Amino acid sequence: MTIAVVGSINMDVTAYMYRLPKPGETLHGKDYIVGLGGKGANQAVAARKLGSEVAFIGRIGADDFGKGAERALAAHGLDLSLIHKDHDGATGIAIINVGEGGENYISVIAGSNFRVDASDVEKGRAALEQAKVLLLQLEVPLEASLAAAAIVRERGGTVILDPAPAKDLDVSVLRAVDIITPNESEAGLLLGWQPQTPAEGLRAAKELRARGVKTAVVKLGGKGLAVAGEGIEKILPAFKVTPIDTVAAGDSFNGGLAHALEQGQGIEMALRYAAACGALSTTKKGAAEAAPTSTEVEAFLSRA
Repeated sequence: MTIAVVGSINMDVTAYMYRLPKPGETLHGKDYIVGLGGKGANQAVAARKLGSEVAFIGRIGADDFGKGAERALAAHGLDLSLIHKDHDGATGIAIINVGEGGENYISVIAGSNFRVDASDVEKGRAALEQAKVLLLQLEVPLEASLAAAAIVRERGGTVILDPAPAKDLDVSVLRAVDIITPNESEAGLLLGWQPQTPAEGLRAAKELRARGVKTAVVKLGGKGLAVAGEGIEKILPAFKVTPIDTVAAGDSFNGGLAHALEQGQGIEMALRYAAACGALSTTKKGAAEAAPTSTEVEAFLSRA
């Protein structure tokens, strides 16, 4: 396998609203969908839709949501052999409200995602040893993710961490990965201050790199992204699109970044490709379903 993912699997219930409700307020919405989500599943599907071979390590419950997740993962061409069916836990779910401009708020019930452990990593050892790139997030226990990272790095692979949902991380975690990709709020929690402008994003990326990560990428939404790494300190502009649902933009970004690096692109071109993946995903509804194909990304980049 060329890309490995250790991460979460959810079923998402997404409501599309004319506007987001205030605390204590009940509003009628426009529409809803039920579909595959979870940052791990979203990233795995994103990389697979771009053409990469993907090994996905995670857990689902032995319930109806788990059956739905299995069907969705298989429909995207993902191998289910490293997905553990947990009879003692429920499949993770996310309850998502999306406003008119694509903004959202999300409630996640982790379920079996929080039961991913060393046994799951060991089961996937052969795939991890072959992986060129490993994708990680913070929706499964950190200990399992770090164990997988150690295996991949020992064999010369690259480890990408999306530090979401946001939390403070010890510097030892930053040193255990190669690339970290926080958004503004996640960078703020890691550093104690939140970047607001592209220049501040670049300062944040430099500070993260100084703490031990090889390459830091701070995603600034419509303001672009800032990267600090070996031989590169740069602000890259955002692609202009009209968003309708931003739920999985970061996951499509990371899936695209992993795919581009696995294909041998340098970091700047890989980030441009990733940014196109993230931008395109915001023009569709859903999480995993919104990830673009390689044909869509290439057509978009040819017009950009």
